[in-house]
Amino acid sequence: MAAAPTAVTCRVRAARTSRRAAKPSLNFMGRLPSEILFKILSYLDASALHSISHVNKLFSQLANDNALWRKIHMAALRRTKKRKAKHMDELLLQTATVELQGRPAGFWKCLHFKAALTYDMNKCKSHLALVSRHTGLPSRTERVLRDLHVTWEVTVSDQSGRDGRHELSWSQFCETSVSLCWSAGGCSPNYKQISTLQLHGVRRIALNCPGLKIPGWRSLMVKVDVQALTECVQVIGQDRMVVLKLLQPGVLIGVWRRCVSVQDQCSVAFVMFTLHFHRLVERSTQGESLRTYVEPIIKPPFDDIDPEYGLHGYQLHIVLHDTACEIMSESFPELFCRRTQISDGLIQLTAISRTTPSQHAALSGSISLPWRCEALQGTVENCCIMSLTLLDEFKNPFWCVGSPVAMALQTTPVSYDYDGEHFLIHYQDSDGRVKMELVKEQKQFLLISLVVFVTVCKVNKHFSKDY
Repeated sequence: MAAAPTAVTCRVRAARTSRRAAKPSLNFMGRLPSEILFKILSYLDASALHSISHVNKLFSQLANDNALWRKIHMAALRRTKKRKAKHMDELLLQTATVELQGRPAGFWKCLHFKAALTYDMNKCKSHLALVSRHTGLPSRTERVLRDLHVTWEVTVSDQSGRDGRHELSWSQFCETSVSLCWSAGGCSPNYKQISTLQLHGVRRIALNCPGLKIPGWRSLMVKVDVQALTECVQVIGQDRMVVLKLLQPGVLIGVWRRCVSVQDQCSVAFVMFTLHFHRLVERSTQGESLRTYVEPIIKPPFDDIDPEYGLHGYQLHIVLHDTACEIMSESFPELFCRRTQISDGLIQLTAISRTTPSQHAALSGSISLPWRCEALQGTVENCCIMSLTLLDEFKNPFWCVGSPVAMALQTTPVSYDYDGEHFLIHYQDSDGRVKMELVKEQKQFLLISLVVFVTVCKVNKHFSKDY
């Protein structure tokens, strides 16, 4: 029978001796010799070994032993090799040469889990290669995220330095974005005391451990300095229970309305993030706990012959939806802007002109944003979520937006074609602006104008031009 590693055996015996000195043990498993316990544990798989590590301190030490996990890891690599996975011979050779001595407890456990994450990611790469011709995005993003066991967590830090980590309450996938919501529950944090919000993508290991917290890899996606944004927070709507505060594009906080007028008593009802699908899998899995994923820079080929290079060939795909259903989904190819039309540092791409009625599009449903929190729910009128994807002439994502937006009534509309009320949806960030004009006739909304403005700075940087 193989003897257990000396260092682990000494720690196990020390833990057993200290417990016996305090109180006679009735745990017969704990009274077995360490060599017997190691032999028993050597028959367990990764799921069972991870589960038994939560029994007590003794089994936590035993179940993190490097010799046990090295055996599991090598067996997993051999099974993978039999399935004719690429580069398994080299990986097996590298793994076999790693020394056990001098490695901290849990080293091989961590190595095994990282290898499992990498293997699953490589299997899903073929699905990410299937790109939709309408959106220019991987068409199976949702499936890949589910296959990789990806979820998301939000960390709320207050001004005193305390952190609270919250698991996802619900999520809603649409065509090109996903909405994630965290309900505050019975212990609502104070909105004015929040210092930062951090969103992490969490990729769980595929283990069969019911009732246990499965280990996973955390990838920082968004970090919001709430205190620094206090002056520029936009209130985009409210109903009789909550007020919706847009901290920055894609980050929404619902605050209980009954506390809005009371100093230092603004309780948070929910926090909602809207994430665009562009590189969402990579951002959710390949960052680090304190650092976000860095997107590779893909430069299009330089063209010094075409005088309008970088100003034509754009394709726009825009989706309006709420937290339950889709309101509109349209694609607009071959958008362009003449060099002479560049104004105020912006290039203008007109998808729908209000002077061309044949382009006007009817929306299905009303512009509203349903919300739910624990046992309460409601609907904020004149709000929705916009998911915008602008592709360059090579059909690569150029500007991607996913964010809640507000619709405002226009007081002085000028239209000879429609008699109904006119509304405006306006979005703006550092890369550009979106302007949508709508009219409501016979309880139906019509989109009568859609114009996208992109900063000249962004165009120049992408196409290596100087407009």
